[in-house]
Order: sequence, then C-alpha cells, then structure tokens
Amino acid sequence: MMLMIVYIVIIGAAMYFFAIRPQKKEQKRMAALLASMEVGDTVVTTSGFYGVVIDITDEDCIVEFGSNKNCRIPMRKAAIAEVEKPGQE
Repeated sequence: MMLMIVYIVIIGAAMYFFAIRPQKKEQKRMAALLASMEVGDTVVTTSGFYGVVIDITDEDCIVEFGSNKNCRIPMRKAAIAEVEKPGQE
C-alpha cells in the first residue's frame, strides 16, 4: 500500500515538472511579450500573417498588413504569436 502511494506522488511530481510548469512559464512569457508591445512593432499572428501595430487598446490592437495602407484589421492581442521591435534582428 505504501509503495502505491509513493508511485502516485512520483507520477504527480513528474506531471508537474514535465507538463504544468513549462506551460505556466510559456504563459508568463507571452503575457510579458504582449504587455511590452508598442505602436510600430512588427508582429506575426497565429495564422502566420506579418503586420505592423498601428493602435493598441487593453485587449485589442489594430494591425496593418502588407504595403497596402488600407488593410488595417482590428484583432485580439491573444492572436499575436511573436513581436519584433524595430531595429531588432
């Protein structure tokens, strides 16, 4: 009986270190990335489109896609996968 409890504790600890902890670290990294986003930053959306941030509100932002200045789309910040600052390589 005691051996089964030890196995359950070991499996629970392994689940925490291999699944839950990395996921929380990634969520914190994405939250910090989206919080540091500014107007003029180049972004990549989760669907793979590249654009430039034109305006930012609390949960949304307006992104301009391509060289066509009329293609401005409002989108959720959660739909942004990567942010690149101007002058950064």
